[in-house]
Amino acid sequence: MDSQVKSNRQLQRAPCFSSAGQRAEASPSVIVIGGGMAGLAAARALHDASFQVVVLESRDRIGGRVHTDYSLGFPVDLGASWLHGVCKENPLAPLIGRLGLPLYRTSGDNSVLYDHDLESYALFDMDGKQVTQDLVSKVGETFESILKEACSLTTPPHLHFCGLRAISMVFDRRPDFRLHGIAHKVLQWYLCRMEGWFAADADTISLKCWDQEELLPGGHGLMVRGYRPVINTLAKGLDIRLGHRVTQVVRRYNGVKVTIEDGRNFVADAAIIAVPLGVLKSKRIKFEPRLPEWKEAAINELGVGIENKIILHFEKVFWPNVEFLGVVAESSYKCSYFLNLHKATGHPVLVYMPAGHLARDIEKMSDEDAANFAYKQLQRILPNATTPIQHLVSHWGTDENSLGSYSYDMVGKPHEFYERLRIPVDNIFFAGEATSMDYPGSVHGAYSTGLMAAEDCRMRVLERYGELDLFQPVMGEDTPLAVPLLISRM
Repeated sequence: MDSQVKSNRQLQRAPCFSSAGQRAEASPSVIVIGGGMAGLAAARALHDASFQVVVLESRDRIGGRVHTDYSLGFPVDLGASWLHGVCKENPLAPLIGRLGLPLYRTSGDNSVLYDHDLESYALFDMDGKQVTQDLVSKVGETFESILKEACSLTTPPHLHFCGLRAISMVFDRRPDFRLHGIAHKVLQWYLCRMEGWFAADADTISLKCWDQEELLPGGHGLMVRGYRPVINTLAKGLDIRLGHRVTQVVRRYNGVKVTIEDGRNFVADAAIIAVPLGVLKSKRIKFEPRLPEWKEAAINELGVGIENKIILHFEKVFWPNVEFLGVVAESSYKCSYFLNLHKATGHPVLVYMPAGHLARDIEKMSDEDAANFAYKQLQRILPNATTPIQHLVSHWGTDENSLGSYSYDMVGKPHEFYERLRIPVDNIFFAGEATSMDYPGSVHGAYSTGLMAAEDCRMRVLERYGELDLFQPVMGEDTPLAVPLLISRM
């Protein structure tokens, strides 16, 4: 038998199809589980490489933790909203540039506030008295010194310290760093903002996570029109099945079988798991045979944080023309942070962003109560605040499709768990921000892992069929000319 004919017949043995009789015509085939940034990036790459791809998404929408809401009459991101690393090295930059999507830069490199600079802010105490900019800057310098001192701790190894314990040890060694009165409250606000960056409480974050985090250059840019255009572009022309919640993944010598909630099955040559880490932790997806112990350890030992957004839409602007407003208090739990979207988008919107324990507590409230809670924090500093005319509230921690916002390093756990989570198991591949060794918790990290999983999958499947062309360009190698990013800064 002609080898090419034999190869073609082999390729037709594992098409994507469901037990309902919907059968695809082409192969090789891949099932992508999860229609977020990573899953769509993987599906797009494999589709463009002539694979038969079906995306199974449990929600009634695509995007996952990237969710641009238009119900207020303009786009607002309830999930990811920043491009972390406004530079040509960012893998998302070419796509964002080609789409002509504007960015509003909120931070340069190496800011103590991560995604903000201390250039446009207004902090107040609980009595509504504004904190002087000079004091905020001085406390910021002290906070940086505290973090540097904490990261120099070597006995025992600092990777086993939580951030809060490390700061306490620094105060023991350097009592001159201790602050009192309003300065102490400002320091707690800095800690609150750092907890917001990692979406976790300081007593659960590994100090190593602070010390060795890698960031792309160029600072941080807010997506002025939201991330939805990027998601839509990646999804164009793909076979996406919404409302398809996966309950089981069976890997076999000749392919995979994926079962969804209503009992229907899909089979293919391989599968890419691109669901959030929180969903993997919940064990709602059963793997047969069971995943190796090293893979389960990575799932169990990586942390999942929570940061939510409470969007307050007002009839008109009544607050100072600054990028963010803050309330300082005796503890980071009682501090508040509001992002002023009016600076970037022109719409009269403030975004309250609780993280960690506070976010979990607020998730127990109704949307109305959560919006009132945020509004009361605002009234503390701006007594003349008008009542919001609309509100939106995210629930990333309790949403069964996410069960958390994004990953972080837990105390005493090696950073290598991210890489272990990414490594394939037979013909099952993994993608998502929690599989990014260098850029976990970021949209571009998720996007990159989707591309990596697609390339690993392509190589493995074609190798199996003896169709791998070693001289064929790697997917994504033929990158079109970059278009400059549209960046503003008010």
